[in-house]
Amino acid sequence: MKINALAGKLATQDLLVDVPKLVTAYYSIIPDPLMSEQRVFFGTSGHRGSSFLKSYNEWHILAITQAICNYRKLHGITGPLFLGIDTHALSIPSFNSALEVLAANHVAVMLAEGNDFTPTPVISHAILSYNKKKSQGKADGIVITPSHNPPHEGGFKYNPPTGGPADLMVTNWIEEQANHFLENKLKGVERISIQKALGSPTTHFYPFRESYINDLDQIIDMEVIKNSKIHLGVDPLGGAGIHYWGQIAEKYGLDLEVVNKAIDPTFRFMTLDWDGQIRMDPSSIYAMNSLIAEKDHYRVAFACDTDHDRHGIVTPKAGLLSSNHYLCVAIAYLLKHRPKWKKTISIGKTVVSTSMIDYITRKLKHDLYEVPVGFKWFVEGLLERKLCMGCEESAGATFSRMDGSVWTTDKDGIVMALLSAEITARTGKDPGELYGDLTKEFGHFYEARVEALIQPAAKERLKNLSPRQISSDSLAGEKIDSILTQAPGNHAPIGGIKVITKNGWFAARPSGTEKIYKIYAESSLSEDHLKRIVDEAQMIVDKAIK
Repeated sequence: MKINALAGKLATQDLLVDVPKLVTAYYSIIPDPLMSEQRVFFGTSGHRGSSFLKSYNEWHILAITQAICNYRKLHGITGPLFLGIDTHALSIPSFNSALEVLAANHVAVMLAEGNDFTPTPVISHAILSYNKKKSQGKADGIVITPSHNPPHEGGFKYNPPTGGPADLMVTNWIEEQANHFLENKLKGVERISIQKALGSPTTHFYPFRESYINDLDQIIDMEVIKNSKIHLGVDPLGGAGIHYWGQIAEKYGLDLEVVNKAIDPTFRFMTLDWDGQIRMDPSSIYAMNSLIAEKDHYRVAFACDTDHDRHGIVTPKAGLLSSNHYLCVAIAYLLKHRPKWKKTISIGKTVVSTSMIDYITRKLKHDLYEVPVGFKWFVEGLLERKLCMGCEESAGATFSRMDGSVWTTDKDGIVMALLSAEITARTGKDPGELYGDLTKEFGHFYEARVEALIQPAAKERLKNLSPRQISSDSLAGEKIDSILTQAPGNHAPIGGIKVITKNGWFAARPSGTEKIYKIYAESSLSEDHLKRIVDEAQMIVDKAIK
């Protein structure tokens, strides 16, 4: 990846999205369902796109929402639907469109009090809290967010009564139905005006913020943080949790400073990411440059992305921790400091997460559940208490309450951020220091994630590669021990390939939305060995998909 010369610097005026034009395009441009890039497509986190590119317009949202209403009827989901939005410019227009359809279909909808923004984990928490001990009349939810994606994008995802991201069977059904509505010029989509929808007897308001914040001491030891008096900093990155952090600090008596209180749909306060785009990614050293610059002012600081389902942890010595490094620290800490968790419970990780997690769980005598990329693979295990934690190398994770019961079945950047404060308060060491201790025990793990261009036909071939198509028998000077196309935990296709040697591995999988594929790699030997893995990985993949 070529790093843009402006990476880590504030955006210039010409790089800011024109919000009025973006919103106008949302309402005025009609997508062509004959064009694949203009159809509804549910990736790992719902439908995403830009109104400028005809991939995210009003017709998409109307069609998807009607498809969700039909899905609810088909499966007897009669409880309320919890609806939340983030701070992207297209979120409020999408909210209006969705509510018009939901109200016309007589769906009871729960909106945030005071027209507040609502983080993704808060929607999951609300669904699970409502459905607790209910056998029928269960709730579900919609989260309107493109996560950490650039300001010109929008996103729309459905969380069924399980509280987490919908699985493939559900999203495939909704996607097919929504595209049918597009093809038929929205025939069959029921809709009323936004004024009528807001005044509908099925539209209600729900105290999302209070309900979630009041429960936080059931998952985080807020008392130990308070008593430690450590100085904490948080940057909400202009996201949906912007109004949560001050209330959390006040309720639990934390010395927590909100570094940035700005809400601006252009996100002009962000420093540019590696490619020169504005991206609210708390795992990027470029996007997090402003908070990293303040690292010496806090014992530990953290940030969350726009819908607050991802986290980034900053410490004085380490700066921004690698997502994998923090996940290792979090797992090692939680398995030692949650005595009510079952000794037989497992840790969930994706196939592209660090191998250090394997060593930690093995030492602490817990099983590992390894799945493809996508948080949906953890939902059932978290819900049924088979997993105490699910985590992704892309800075997404959640874990169980103190008593071992489910907290959320979607990623929760808020609790992962607060956990870093608990860890520091209890141990006297911040997560960066603790990761250093782990390397003394398990060694260093060098990691990389790179992207390479790929054409659509080749993307399909990569997605469906078989081990016999890999002609190489060695990688970076080591014998290839195994080649995976299915995840070890649930045997689901990983949508690509993972090649493993004694001291390293790489995985390659195509992007769901761009003409690129991603290579994830790790070495337990050296940076040079890692570089060889990455270089050879691209050659191996390119040869296999030709």
